Amino acid sequence: MQCSDSRERSTIFAMSSGQGRCGVAVIRVSGPASRDTLTCLTGRRAFPPARAAALRPLLDPRSGERLDMGLVLWFPGPRSFTGEDCCEFHVHGGSAVVSGVLQALGYLPGLRPAQAGEFTKRAFQNGKLDLTEVEGLGDLIHAETEAQRRQALRQMAGDLGHLYHDWSKRLTRCLAHTEAYIDFSEDDNIEEGVLDKVDNDVHVLQSEIDRHLHDSRQGERLRDGVHVTIVGAPNAGKSSLMNLICQKPTAIVSPIAGTTRDVLETALNIGGYPVLLSDTAGLRETSDLVEQEGVRRARERLQLADIVVVMVDATELPSDLTGMVQFLQDYLSEVMGASDEDADWIVVCNKTDLVLLEELNKLHLVVKDHGLPRMCLLSCTTGSGFDDFLRFLGEQVEKMCGNPLAGSPSLTQARHRLHLQNCSHALTQYHQQREMDLVLATEQLRTGLRQLGKITGTIGAEEILEVIFRDFCIGK
Repeated sequence: MQCSDSRERSTIFAMSSGQGRCGVAVIRVSGPASRDTLTCLTGRRAFPPARAAALRPLLDPRSGERLDMGLVLWFPGPRSFTGEDCCEFHVHGGSAVVSGVLQALGYLPGLRPAQAGEFTKRAFQNGKLDLTEVEGLGDLIHAETEAQRRQALRQMAGDLGHLYHDWSKRLTRCLAHTEAYIDFSEDDNIEEGVLDKVDNDVHVLQSEIDRHLHDSRQGERLRDGVHVTIVGAPNAGKSSLMNLICQKPTAIVSPIAGTTRDVLETALNIGGYPVLLSDTAGLRETSDLVEQEGVRRARERLQLADIVVVMVDATELPSDLTGMVQFLQDYLSEVMGASDEDADWIVVCNKTDLVLLEELNKLHLVVKDHGLPRMCLLSCTTGSGFDDFLRFLGEQVEKMCGNPLAGSPSLTQARHRLHLQNCSHALTQYHQQREMDLVLATEQLRTGLRQLGKITGTIGAEEILEVIFRDFCIGK
């Protein structure tokens, strides 16, 4: 069986569903030879209608042997995922079936296996997705919690891209008006007050960008996970708390001080939000070289934490309330010296089953008055107080990530943050250079526009020319 050989852009194919044995596997083909491919593998039977599933035998184009009986779908471009002609084969997911269909596709002229991400790359190149939507699709594929799914869906739907495109459109207008003023103001074709309006529009736009940047990294934390680090002195109960949170023996628990000598990290889902929980070596002075390295790593991880859980051994607290407050102030001051200033703190007073709770309950009520973080009373042995602690930890995590469906879409990528910071800096430079040299100031607007364009993947000059001639009718 011979099929027509397309001389145009290559046609690519790959398995689009997950790897491994499954009930149904989806194999996608995209490119100019997609129609011929579908015809070849179905034995030139009646061509299926667009975007409708049809049951067809799939045949080896060399021998005519039946490979499987499956569903086929035809997506003529540009109304397809990639914007090109596409077809899909939904086959049984056994490895022999999938391998047979892929081998058959590989023998057809004009077809080659797709590279990683190539279907999505073609969708971007054909204007079906901008870069923020591409990143949203990647985040959706890798989402492990409900909140991550909601944020990724919102970005994939274009909410973030629409925000950045709106800023680009407004900055394009400002740039076009300043360039028109420079080139044509002597011909009396420019309205009075054009530059004053540009100044005001740039100021408003910069304010919006700066507010977007000062979001406490909510979107990035939701995408990557909130870093929660458990710290404290040896034998305070750090590993026991980690095992309680994980509901399994993740860390070794021993009465011997200094058992944990490295950072133990595990990924968790707390209330629908992603958390990276770290157990660390006990903080103390030691002559043991291995333990010294563990303490160094603990302090290093402390600097990266979003939330720090400080474990305190209740049996080591002074008996009087004043002594307890002073002990905590001194201890937290020592630990906080190595932490991120933006981190949230939770003090967990462990081993409450071994002490009288009367004084501890008083301490629990006065910590805020003495500038101390929120305190949770807990016994890792009995589990008393654990539900209250976990609820409070979940509230802190949710506060750091925010509601992905509320308000304006959040920054999700460090790449976005960098380009927006560069754009804001360029707009600041515009205001500083505006009175000295309008040409140089205008170049700063161009720089800011390029930075916005790098986020969405749309960088060009045609839009500026279009605004100039539309708004000013120059050359009429």
